[in-house]
Amino acid sequence: MTDSSTTLQALIRDVPDFPKPGIMFKDITPLLADPSGLAMAVETMANPFRKSRVDLVIGAESRGFIFGTAIAQALSCGFVPIRKPGKLPLATHSVDYALEYGTDTLEMHVDAITTGTRVLMVDDLLATGGTMAACLEMVARTGAEIVAASFLIELTFLEGRRKLGDTAIHSAITY
Repeated sequence: MTDSSTTLQALIRDVPDFPKPGIMFKDITPLLADPSGLAMAVETMANPFRKSRVDLVIGAESRGFIFGTAIAQALSCGFVPIRKPGKLPLATHSVDYALEYGTDTLEMHVDAITTGTRVLMVDDLLATGGTMAACLEMVARTGAEIVAASFLIELTFLEGRRKLGDTAIHSAITY
């Protein structure tokens, strides 16, 4: 474990039995409230990609927005949001994906990414991989080149990486 990983872990609070019994929720709000912790998280997630010629950072609603926009600024590139249905005003690409009970949908503006654009996918958490797999599927349809996916936290025991195929993955913290 790296020094930055240890420092960041100390700023994440465990909340037992949330959102349901048996779940140990990793609450990042103390990290977000700590200026140096937030800066360290952004740098730790962005640094491996400084020489990767990233054109856009893509972040999924909602915590992917927090880290995605900051990482885009750190990498001097743009940001594209992936939203829940009905939140974007123009024509969208969409993808349905499975949840524990049922399905959900994610959307992105059709004109947000062009073929050949080099993108970095960002989210706060890699758990089962369902949300990021859906995001990757939608972005791949545009002809973009997916450089990697960067996460603040990865829950390795849930094996979310397996759903992400051959996408390069960087996680600042692993549990």
